[in-house]
Amino acid sequence: MIRRAFSILMLLFFTLPAFAVEPEEMLADPLLETRAQSLDEVIRCVQCQSENIASSNADWAKDARLMVRQLLLDGRGDQEIMQFFVERYGERVLMTPQLNGSNLILWIAGPLMLLLSLGGIFLYSRKSKPSGSVNLSAAEEARLKELLDE
Repeated sequence: MIRRAFSILMLLFFTLPAFAVEPEEMLADPLLETRAQSLDEVIRCVQCQSENIASSNADWAKDARLMVRQLLLDGRGDQEIMQFFVERYGERVLMTPQLNGSNLILWIAGPLMLLLSLGGIFLYSRKSKPSGSVNLSAAEEARLKELLDE
């Protein structure tokens, strides 16, 4: 019984973002609505910061969804709409920032640091390995032979 109630609660919790786009926001033209929904996925809610406007219930996200639909009705293209939001809110409004300018440094920094770290670990592990030949005294060799024979 408890499992079933927990499952229902989790199902409702994970489907809440699907209810973010309200029916009155939707466009009558299915092609334009499909374009609007795809744009909603790539524009970040500036109020939530971690969600796109498609899954956010914030007032700003609702206004942004309505603006996307209005711009589509005005005949603007997808890139023009994204540029409209970037001009007003900066590149942080995009879920995936563009690969240019100072963003290029941020895109490259992570993988570069990983490669440098792996290189450092590799060099450290090669340096810390003991050399292949170890000189043992006669007593140590006899003791080693004795231990191995047992």
